[in-house]
Amino acid sequence: MRIAEVHVYQVDLPLTGGAYRMSEGSYTAFDSTVVQVVSDTGVSGWGETCPVGPTYQPEHALGARAALRQMAQCLVGRPVTGPLELRRLLDRQLNGHNYAKAAVDIALHDMIGKAHGMRVCELLGGATTDRVPSPYALSRGDLDDVARIAAERFAEDYPRLQIKVGGRPVELDIEVIRKVWETTRCTRLSIDANRALTTRDVLRIDRECPDVPFVFEQPCNTMEEIAAIRGGVNHAIHLDENTENLNDVLRAISLGICDGFGLKVTRLGGLGPIATVRDLCEARAMPHTCDDTWGGDIIAAACLHVGATVAPRLLDGVWVAQPYLDLHYDSENPCASRQGTSGCRSGPDSGWFRTKACSAHRSPPSPDTSQPP
Repeated sequence: MRIAEVHVYQVDLPLTGGAYRMSEGSYTAFDSTVVQVVSDTGVSGWGETCPVGPTYQPEHALGARAALRQMAQCLVGRPVTGPLELRRLLDRQLNGHNYAKAAVDIALHDMIGKAHGMRVCELLGGATTDRVPSPYALSRGDLDDVARIAAERFAEDYPRLQIKVGGRPVELDIEVIRKVWETTRCTRLSIDANRALTTRDVLRIDRECPDVPFVFEQPCNTMEEIAAIRGGVNHAIHLDENTENLNDVLRAISLGICDGFGLKVTRLGGLGPIATVRDLCEARAMPHTCDDTWGGDIIAAACLHVGATVAPRLLDGVWVAQPYLDLHYDSENPCASRQGTSGCRSGPDSGWFRTKACSAHRSPPSPDTSQPP
């Protein structure tokens, strides 16, 4: 089986229920990039990458499509020996840009799974469960609104609630944290600052909420800032945005600055790299998530398949964007959370989605990306 074609598409993902607010911005839609890799046998694999704007990380949607155009020609005609060999080829063609390479890696896993009649979670080592816990991320907002939504989602059996903080006076963040805790009594809270808190504010939140059982998720911008205060923080700390590759994960573990990770499939470069980090986390008993920034059903399916292979005692959940989106690529088999869990697809169509359904429900590609680069 050889790669015959590579197609790159732009997709607008509108959000439902108003703007989604984080410490560094407010969003009503996301710009996603879908990749279709077609073999000479007619089997198609689908991948996706969806950066959160141009400032959240050193990545953006236009950069993803430019990088894919740069790499696509070297893929055409290559035998599909496996995702790892082709990833090494991409590394020789372009330095960095893991988030763009991830879309190809995801598509290759999808293609190989379809060609061999296997689910992608089986290619990644085998699923431990068919359904994984899905946290719910609460958009930053008014105190009472956030507490109300938290109570509603907790009543729907979401096992873990993520509270967005940062980008405003720390007093307001403390009020929201305490209000959500008093309203829900959820014992699995995550306080996600997306790098926005100062070390002073982290210490204050920790000091003023000693009775609230939460985990700090990426509270500060750098590992050095976190290392400076780690000994003075009583709550657990998980790294997220600082984990851009395997070396970052190794560094964090060796420094002893965190208790777990919020891992992102596209940030690390795809399913192959995140599976390596999964195994490293298991060796060191580090809890972690297997999710992504945003994205459509393809990203969600990729996250769910790798999440299903994680040792259950170490899986903090697989967050998917579908509760916030108005669009599904496959309306018959959308990826969606139900009662706080999400499941992997199974059956004769072992990849993410049927090509027919993907084509029917995809937004029209933009003119400059409608043909193979």
